[in-house]
Amino acid sequence: MINVRCMLLWLLCLLLTACPSRVIHKPAREAGPSYVKSQWRALPGWQHAGLAPSLQALRAECVTLKKKPQWQQICAEAGLLDIHNNNGLRRFFERRFAPWQLRNGDGSEQGLITGYYEPLLYGSRVRTKRFRFPVYGVPDDLLVIDLGKLYPQLKGMRLRGRIEGKRVVPYYDRAAIDGAHAPMGKELLWVDDEISLFFLQVQGSGRVQLPDGSIVKLGYANQNGYRYKSIGKKLVEMGEMTLAQASLQSIRQWGMDHPDRLKELLYSNPSYVFFREMPDSASGAVGAMGVPLTAGYSMAVDRRTIPLGMPVFLSTTWPNTDKPLNRLMLAQDTGGAIKGTIRGDFFWGFGDDAGKQAGSMKQKGRMWVLYPLGMQPEISLATR
Repeated sequence: MINVRCMLLWLLCLLLTACPSRVIHKPAREAGPSYVKSQWRALPGWQHAGLAPSLQALRAECVTLKKKPQWQQICAEAGLLDIHNNNGLRRFFERRFAPWQLRNGDGSEQGLITGYYEPLLYGSRVRTKRFRFPVYGVPDDLLVIDLGKLYPQLKGMRLRGRIEGKRVVPYYDRAAIDGAHAPMGKELLWVDDEISLFFLQVQGSGRVQLPDGSIVKLGYANQNGYRYKSIGKKLVEMGEMTLAQASLQSIRQWGMDHPDRLKELLYSNPSYVFFREMPDSASGAVGAMGVPLTAGYSMAVDRRTIPLGMPVFLSTTWPNTDKPLNRLMLAQDTGGAIKGTIRGDFFWGFGDDAGKQAGSMKQKGRMWVLYPLGMQPEISLATR
């Protein structure tokens, strides 16, 4: 049994006196982010945006959203729309939603837009000479505490750790999980590439092809409680590449060229993701909302700023170009590295081509969140 009094005292110490710990990190928020009430004509390319895939993504999440009163009429109408009538779709969004532009604390309008995808790995149900890197399910000793139930002001924050005697202590970091404290017996699969396994954790979901050709779909199940640290930035700090050169492909190549230094690099990110097998019926990657993601139209956001499920009009550029990419996305996922007011992760889909786009996407972008009429943002408001 957990000593509840001891745990609460520990939490109070952690939260009120800033006791050193790696179990929980209260994310630093930008000073004074704001929503600015906007107009449809302010959205670049809105009049010409193709909205059929956006509607399909909305319909997918309505399985969850339709349970909320403010979404019931929207979801009911969305299910009846003619997906081939783009003008009708545009009128639907204009009639049911109002655009609010996100601003940073300094009043600026731009933020960072990156990409992610669903990778394909090669693995086995049993360990072999080739397949020797384990994909773990959730360890039995991983403790998750919803802090919002104890402290309402910490809504959405969770504490992860483990019990040691009568104390709650930090869970094991990546190096420990990879070494002496591996969760034995929790191996779901074994894969043949350590770098691909690392990127599988960064992406949060993926597929593994077994020797008989069958495919196992994996989805995010939990995480060890440590803040994500970019190994791309680490390589830049080490002088191994420039920030402009850092991409999924260049990081992979560095790992292949420096196998003796690879573990040191990977261990610089203490965060570790655990997986679960998805049912065969799952059409693809599933986001934080529990609904399938739509390639090119789903994105991960910082849920402290953008509630999950919201339509988000994104104005950015295609990876490594100045070509405009203006699109109505759906905020359906989150990510350990996706923190900030104007911060998005564009879901490109499955496979190598999606990986190339995702791995090279580091664009500037603006965001307008479409709130259902009658709703408005909870953080500070302004009007244009």
